Amino acid sequence: METLTRQATAPAPALRQSAPPLTLIRTAIGGPREVAAKLARLLRTVRLWLRPGEVRGRLEQLQRAGLVDELPVRAQIFFGGLDMLRFVIEPFSREYYKMKGISFGFHQLLRVLDDPVSMIDPTGFLSERDTIIGHVMQVVHLNPIYDLQLMEMFPGGLDEFERQVAAMVDGSHPRHRTISAIVEEPDYHARLLEYVRRYRRDRYAPPIRREQGELRSDPHAAAAERTFATLPGFLRYCRRLPPGATANLLRLRRVERFPLEWAEPGPSPA
Repeated sequence: METLTRQATAPAPALRQSAPPLTLIRTAIGGPREVAAKLARLLRTVRLWLRPGEVRGRLEQLQRAGLVDELPVRAQIFFGGLDMLRFVIEPFSREYYKMKGISFGFHQLLRVLDDPVSMIDPTGFLSERDTIIGHVMQVVHLNPIYDLQLMEMFPGGLDEFERQVAAMVDGSHPRHRTISAIVEEPDYHARLLEYVRRYRRDRYAPPIRREQGELRSDPHAAAAERTFATLPGFLRYCRRLPPGATANLLRLRRVERFPLEWAEPGPSPA
């Protein structure tokens, strides 16, 4: 009886795992109004890249919120973001999509079609508030705490984050249709909303973690996840990097695994 009850109340399969590829592509692209909004977000992000003081101002806001101590320079953030991509985001994503039976390449295509900005700024420091929120809603995150901490760059950011996730849950969000073509788990937004509300009551509330396979048993991968899971951990890592581009380029070629001596202390996030 208990098994039958769970089956009866289980959410329907996500559109991402039930619809044919052409339907997913058309849905991710959306209509003319949605495409225009994507292009506008892209142009605004490019303009942010051209403003040297923008990242500094956002970091100072995080410093005032108590999430940042010493501030890294822009080159350290850029190359720290590359390390986040190659040590955590890319390998953990490949493993997760393989577990789900989802093509990694096709999924990245859908993400670009839904919001190209989310793919060009892995650190989030040059993204608009709504771009970060949309990014968290379109992909089941390894751990969303980093992005919630990013919200403190913006006045009222956490209020708006909670409001938009709640709108995804009740189906009223303007991007509900396109995001639904991408998100991999049908109950993700409900779990995310619950965590956002816990986080707002207590910054140290246990985060939700994505299911993974064997990577977490690898010490280098586990240390990278632990270090890059939070914004303070990522920024401490960035400050260890050389301040100049040339030294970082040489290091990028030389260092192929996450350096265990740079890991944040403690076990992997639970």
